[in-house]
Amino acid sequence: MANTATPNTTTRTVRTAKKSGLAVAALGIVVFNISPLLNWVHLENTDTSRTGYETDSLVPFIAYLGIGLLLAMVYAGKRARRGQHRGLTLVSMAVGIAATLQCILFALNPMGGLERGDELSAQIGVFVGIIGAAIWAIGSGLLAKEIEGDDHEDRDHTGRADSAHR
Repeated sequence: MANTATPNTTTRTVRTAKKSGLAVAALGIVVFNISPLLNWVHLENTDTSRTGYETDSLVPFIAYLGIGLLLAMVYAGKRARRGQHRGLTLVSMAVGIAATLQCILFALNPMGGLERGDELSAQIGVFVGIIGAAIWAIGSGLLAKEIEGDDHEDRDHTGRADSAHR
């Protein structure tokens, strides 16, 4: 009599990263990209204001860098087995944090007029930039904490990789 038992096949569901962090990061990047269009500084004792584009070339560069990182994270999410590439997501979070700090420091002491002796005061664009960059960093952080690679489910209680998946 032949053995008619079917081989034991177990199917494992592959957990993927939730896209909510990516959506939050995208919202922050969009908000940050609006900020260079707004007034960032006002020259005291005049009617003159300057947008983020006119104030400092670093402002639009960071905004465009955010767009590039967002597109890269979307692409990586489609290509990665678990839906994200943590290294890229952490880079996005780091740039979001740097953008937040740059905007906060700019709000405290506007740059760009010091070499000309201008008395500058921060305007709405700086504060929109702070909000956008903070949302961007938080969203990237939320995505970074999601599953990637062999995280969590392929490890036993000692932290070693499951021998069935080597």
